[in-house]
Amino acid sequence: MITLESITPGLSLTGLDPTGIGSVIAVVPIADGAVQVLYKTPDGALKERLLNRGDEPNISIATTERPWSFDGDGEAFKLTVEAKRIDLAFLFDPMMAVHTSNVEPLPHQITAVYESMLPRQPLRFVLADDPGAGKTIMAGLYIRELIMRADARRIVIVAPGSLVDQWREEMFEKFGLEFRVFTKDLEAATPSGNPFEDIDHLIVRLDQMARNEELQEKLCAAGWDLVVFDEAHKLAAHFFGNKLEKTGRFKLAEKLGAQTRHLLLMTATPHNGKEEDFQLFLSLLDSDRFYGKFRDGVHKVDCSDLIRRMVKEKLVKFDGTPLFPERRAYTVNYQLSNLEAALYEAVTDYVKTEMGKADQLDGKRKGSVGFALTALQRRLASSPGAIFQSLKRRRERLERRLREERMGARGQQILAETSTVSP
Repeated sequence: MITLESITPGLSLTGLDPTGIGSVIAVVPIADGAVQVLYKTPDGALKERLLNRGDEPNISIATTERPWSFDGDGEAFKLTVEAKRIDLAFLFDPMMAVHTSNVEPLPHQITAVYESMLPRQPLRFVLADDPGAGKTIMAGLYIRELIMRADARRIVIVAPGSLVDQWREEMFEKFGLEFRVFTKDLEAATPSGNPFEDIDHLIVRLDQMARNEELQEKLCAAGWDLVVFDEAHKLAAHFFGNKLEKTGRFKLAEKLGAQTRHLLLMTATPHNGKEEDFQLFLSLLDSDRFYGKFRDGVHKVDCSDLIRRMVKEKLVKFDGTPLFPERRAYTVNYQLSNLEAALYEAVTDYVKTEMGKADQLDGKRKGSVGFALTALQRRLASSPGAIFQSLKRRRERLERRLREERMGARGQQILAETSTVSP
């Protein structure tokens, strides 16, 4: 601190000019405890300022200091450098998540993450490899890479209720990522009562969110960097004529997908055989590109940039050997015993006889009866116990229906006799 009386031309003062140091050129006394100071800034501009006793604590003589020194905390500097090194590690190790996770990924898992998913910014993608390909591991590697690259902080995984615990365990054990499963207890335990806002890594149950609009609003309003839908084929929508019917699960995916930067849909069965349903499914990724009802011959769905699907026959290990045994479909013949042959003939004759009767029916009942009788042959091929239970239940139903018809006929007879009796 400096007094007003000690301010003289030639001094360099801090606090005199808000932008930096001011060099005093002249000092003009105004009154007791007040002076007018003319000074020059480092860029050469001339300025003046009126000072009083209240300004003295904020003004001091500028001292010459070194621009840097070695008298800081060495441990703090080392910690900062190490943090920055880890933050930039992905620039020098393009597969950082692989080397820092407790997994040994297979070739198709590495290519899925580092060739198909990471280059897409933002990611709007369907991961549709065959069952057993390890889609959860691919998702975990992708999530870990995004976190290390500071590309995603808030992540939510939407999965069927039976799979949420499996997701939580695999994310923690294999990738060191702690995800919390949304429950009512968790909602009550969070400081604000809204775990969607308070927790960055969350797993929610698909049907729980789809059936509760209040939870949907909270979930979507929270904002997410990455949303992962497991068993995404459950997100269904269908056209009935020109009317579009969306399930609650589909509506949830629409709302949540609109509030996130990255959207990953995971399913082994993305296509149900109907092109119009498949286009509706893809509209979750790009609503403009796949807008409207699919019309064969008019619309051509090219989704090669939005989906990756590898069947088991194409999955190999690092040495090039197949990951799964070759699938072969062939008929196995075996000899029936005398009792099995007799049972087969009896059931077959029964089915042929009853199927002949079913052909005489019309409409919906004909199809249902024919389907039920065909099912008996499948049960016969399954096991003797299965066909026994089927025939036993069918016999019980027929006997019960026969009793009901007899009781009904007897009741009508009694009613007729009663009505003929004179009062």
